[in-house]
Amino acid sequence: MAPSNPNGPQYNKDEKVLCFHLELLYEAKVLDYKPKDPNDKRDGFLYRVHYKGWKNTWDDWVPGERIRKLNDENRELASNLKKDHDAQRRAASGKPSIASTTGKRRGLGSDAPGSSARGSEDRSSAAPPPPPRGTKRAREIEGIDKEENFISRPAVKIELPSTLKSILVDDWEKVTKDNKIVSLPHPAPITKFLNLYEAEELRKEDRHPGSAGADILEEVIAGVREYFNKAVGRILLYRFERQQFQEWHKELQKGSGEYAGMTFCDIYGCEHLLRLFVSMPDLIVHTNMDSQAIRALRTELVKMTTYLAKHVDAYLSHDYEHVGPDYQANSGLV
Repeated sequence: MAPSNPNGPQYNKDEKVLCFHLELLYEAKVLDYKPKDPNDKRDGFLYRVHYKGWKNTWDDWVPGERIRKLNDENRELASNLKKDHDAQRRAASGKPSIASTTGKRRGLGSDAPGSSARGSEDRSSAAPPPPPRGTKRAREIEGIDKEENFISRPAVKIELPSTLKSILVDDWEKVTKDNKIVSLPHPAPITKFLNLYEAEELRKEDRHPGSAGADILEEVIAGVREYFNKAVGRILLYRFERQQFQEWHKELQKGSGEYAGMTFCDIYGCEHLLRLFVSMPDLIVHTNMDSQAIRALRTELVKMTTYLAKHVDAYLSHDYEHVGPDYQANSGLV
């Protein structure tokens, strides 16, 4: 039972809980806790958790936002997340690759495999969780036949700021539980975010025009645009959002009218871009990018997500909307 002090920790030592590792929930036990700020307990607590079935080396300090009470509802949530994650991996294996951005680019945004439309209700994990004892990691990535083939590929891990992880969980609940969708076109579309982020970065001393830093930034942003436009209808949507996507796909295919010349990056917002950041490692692992290119890409994506976390109010405060009965009926989910 949690302490009664409203400024105290939400979870006790030795309490069994569920804890998010990226976007999947695992059984865990609280080993200890401490204030985020020793001088202000109202700022919340960090909890040291031990994941059930994993070595102690995976014990970690996590914020309370990543922990859920161990009850039937959250057990069901954990099970659904795992099933949907596995379904997404199966759907993604063996599909055609996303075309590269341009021939002159150095591989920072090219050759990612496409995948079929989502048959699940969860995003893919930003990186595979640690393998259970005795399990070969290669078996966790479908479509890779031999362990040595997978091990030879550079490992990728993109750790999102806690603020963005919480937003992703809220996003999942709004769409799949509350039957809401993000209103489109978004008032702060992905294109606006990328343009303003690029402009701010180019003001830095190491990003002056013609520098290697500026070139890499340009390539990564072009790659993110390309990835999103290719992936949004294939792996980034929940089932309840697909009808909305089809309607906008038809509108953009017209080639005339108010939205002529626009892409999905001009229509969708950072709620959906976050889902791409989560899926990116699973896409990168199937590319032919070398270690140096992957390190550069990872560095740039960490900078980009950190920037987004600092500007949540500008890009991720957009309200979700309820849809009418016709939309719900046509979605096939009600």
